[in-house]
Amino acid sequence: MENPYIPFFMKIDDIVLETEDHKIKTFSLAFVNEEDEKNFSYVPGQFAEVSVFGKGEAPFGMASTPTIPERLEFSVSSIGVVTEALHNLKKGDTVGVRGPLGNGYPIERFKGKNLLLIGGGFGFSTLRSLTNYILHDSNRAVFGNLMIVYGARNPGLLLYKADLEAWKERSDLNLHLTVDQEADGWQGHVGLVPNVVRSLTPSPENTFAIVCGPPVMMKYTLPVLKDLGFNDENILFSLEMRMKCGIGKCGRCNMGSKYVCNDGPVFYQSELAQLTGEAHF
Repeated sequence: MENPYIPFFMKIDDIVLETEDHKIKTFSLAFVNEEDEKNFSYVPGQFAEVSVFGKGEAPFGMASTPTIPERLEFSVSSIGVVTEALHNLKKGDTVGVRGPLGNGYPIERFKGKNLLLIGGGFGFSTLRSLTNYILHDSNRAVFGNLMIVYGARNPGLLLYKADLEAWKERSDLNLHLTVDQEADGWQGHVGLVPNVVRSLTPSPENTFAIVCGPPVMMKYTLPVLKDLGFNDENILFSLEMRMKCGIGKCGRCNMGSKYVCNDGPVFYQSELAQLTGEAHF
């Protein structure tokens, strides 16, 4: 068995500055060894540990899509030692990656279903992965209607602007962008994500709701979905903000009998509802 603590090498192929505050960058990584590329297979929603040698490692959800297997993308917010070190790297530099880790989104169960994707700010990375996977030519016909609600504090903090512009032009998805307050030139929704979801009144019939974002957003989105008629078996949350070591050894991510690294980060609300006394969000 391969040592789960040892990363493989990847080279930074591209870096995109995502936000106007310069806090979030997306790193596109290319495999150094062909064998590592062949062995790395993941589904949207999974994550990996990215390491800067000499500084440490941190967990990030894959922002890329498995339909482009030759590269991995991670969106990194500069908030600590490792993430600041990542932000200081340049194209051509080498990082370590270990993964894929976690359970990802249940793609097989989504087939034939309508999907409501709800994201906020930095937490939209794995939903971007899921969206681009669904929109791939070989996959789109397998899924039903696709509605996306994505919000940030202001327009300059919305990620993946090229993707958002491309999605707006498509007729096979319904994209709703929102910001917390009015902004010059903004033509989308204004308001918090849970309020926008409520105003759109999406139908729960034959629909899965998938939520990933800041804990407070997820906390207040749940009662909105319940009021709209979604049941616990059709609501999923990604709790990637609780991840740490990636393999359930450090205990930092445990919730009762669950370990987010091993049992998640994607959970059905029906699973979370059984974990009494736990602050999930």
